[in-house]
Amino acid sequence: MNSTQETTSGKKSSSASKIVLLGIGLVIGVIVTLISYKFMLGETASSSASMQATESEPLYWVAPMDPNFKRDKPGLSPMGMDLVPVYADDENGGGKDSPGTIRIDPNVVNNLGVKTAKVQRRALDVTIKTVGYVQYNEDTLVHVHPRVEGWIEVLNVKAAGEYVKKGEPLFALYSPELVNAQEEFLLAVKRANRNLMAAAKSRLQALQMPKIAIDKLVESEKVQQTVVFTASQTGFVDNLNIREGFYVKPGMTLMSIAALDEVWVDAEIFERQSNLVKLGLPVVMTMEYLPGKTWEGQVDYIYPTMDASTRTLRARLRFSNEDYFLKPNMFAQVSIFTGKSAMHKSSDENMHELMQESQVDELNIVVPSEAVIRTGTQNRVVLALGDGKFKSVEVNIGNVVEIVTDPNAPHSGHTTMKAALKSGNYTEVLSGLMDGDTVVTSAQFLLDSESSISSDFIRIGGELDRSKTALAEGEDEKMNDMSNMSNMSDMGGMSGMGGMNEPVWVEATVDDAMPEERMVRLTHGDIDDWGMPGMTMNFVVAEDVDFTQLAEGQTLQVLLQKPESGMFEVVGVKP
Repeated sequence: MNSTQETTSGKKSSSASKIVLLGIGLVIGVIVTLISYKFMLGETASSSASMQATESEPLYWVAPMDPNFKRDKPGLSPMGMDLVPVYADDENGGGKDSPGTIRIDPNVVNNLGVKTAKVQRRALDVTIKTVGYVQYNEDTLVHVHPRVEGWIEVLNVKAAGEYVKKGEPLFALYSPELVNAQEEFLLAVKRANRNLMAAAKSRLQALQMPKIAIDKLVESEKVQQTVVFTASQTGFVDNLNIREGFYVKPGMTLMSIAALDEVWVDAEIFERQSNLVKLGLPVVMTMEYLPGKTWEGQVDYIYPTMDASTRTLRARLRFSNEDYFLKPNMFAQVSIFTGKSAMHKSSDENMHELMQESQVDELNIVVPSEAVIRTGTQNRVVLALGDGKFKSVEVNIGNVVEIVTDPNAPHSGHTTMKAALKSGNYTEVLSGLMDGDTVVTSAQFLLDSESSISSDFIRIGGELDRSKTALAEGEDEKMNDMSNMSNMSDMGGMSGMGGMNEPVWVEATVDDAMPEERMVRLTHGDIDDWGMPGMTMNFVVAEDVDFTQLAEGQTLQVLLQKPESGMFEVVGVKP
């Protein structure tokens, strides 16, 4: 019995031991698993952090305005600006940018004062504002010429500018030729020869004897020694060339009579605006001597030739002048309306048809005028591509206008021109830009000086004339064949200067010495060998040059060169 109990007790003890061992093994396994997992997780996190640290570490630092100037640590550029870090993602993404695209750190963008503006589409009412000069209406100008020789016995008009009415006497003329013609007429009357009478009367009329004088001759049958000549129209006497007792003969201009009920104004239109002027366009005129008063007229005639000296086109404007406020040779300011505002100003039914031929009211792309860089051979703007990227592109420009929203046309987006604005100058862009583009309006010359070195001047996805594109590519190839130099803020966009690897002596003045950086700021004259104009810029001083010779304010001879590193360097100094 006892033996059986011992056996049973042994079996239970053995089973309990196995359970304990199994539990211990399970606990050990869990602990080992947790330790392994933690170790692996730490490895992964460490590797990830290491990779992130590597990726976020700059590859090198570069001058913001000179990509050839590179350093392996932060510092100053030749312009004295902080160097910009370049990261791996910048390097990898560089190949996707079009030629001429530059990238600038946002902090540097702020320091440069870069400002941008969105491209706009506007329906432009281009109002041509110019000057003009009041003239007589030559259609109503009458010149008085004698047809016989004689002497002025009486002059009824004493001075130019006198107002005369039609039929009033101007002068009395004694002419032997007129006396003889009257005697011939009276002789024909005495003979009662109708043919001779008709011929003699025709001769008197041909000699311009007034009708009233001929009627008096027929009635009195007496010769008039002096014949009175009268005004043929109402107006003002001008160009008075006679006095009492003057001898006159055919071909002389005795005086002129001008009606001032309507006047002409000769306006000068700039050549770039001459295509906008059309016959019948409404015009508003103001005069300095009557502030607040306006006259309304229209374009009456456009002269066919351009003035060679002023490069302006002359247009003749017609104005009513019933109150005689407008005097010949007065100076006037005129506004010629060429867009939809022309239809509002004019009641002419043909004006609507005329405006349909004009293109100034189409929705045109405009940019602030300060955004346009005019080089003489090319017009371009700097596009802001986002993420600190910029590129110079070529544009074809049209009219330059001043825009202000018309308060009388709410919700229409309609625009009008106001010359009184001191800001708001816009330039029409015919090609090279598209809706949604953003252009640089401030510091664009600095950006263009860098981008233009390698730019193809073509907007990505934009439509530009192929001939101009080919021209731009040809110019770009020529520029790439030359040695590019650093573009400094003082250079005004200089690029593509060759021969800079050859050292050259030049006289310079030390403006600032920076011995810790071994740099100096020099003001030097023109360097003909390099084709470089005079300017002020920073230079690195070579290690073998005695820096103590470069004292601030001193003028001396320095030997300059530009090594392949891209930084201009002082390699020699002499008094």
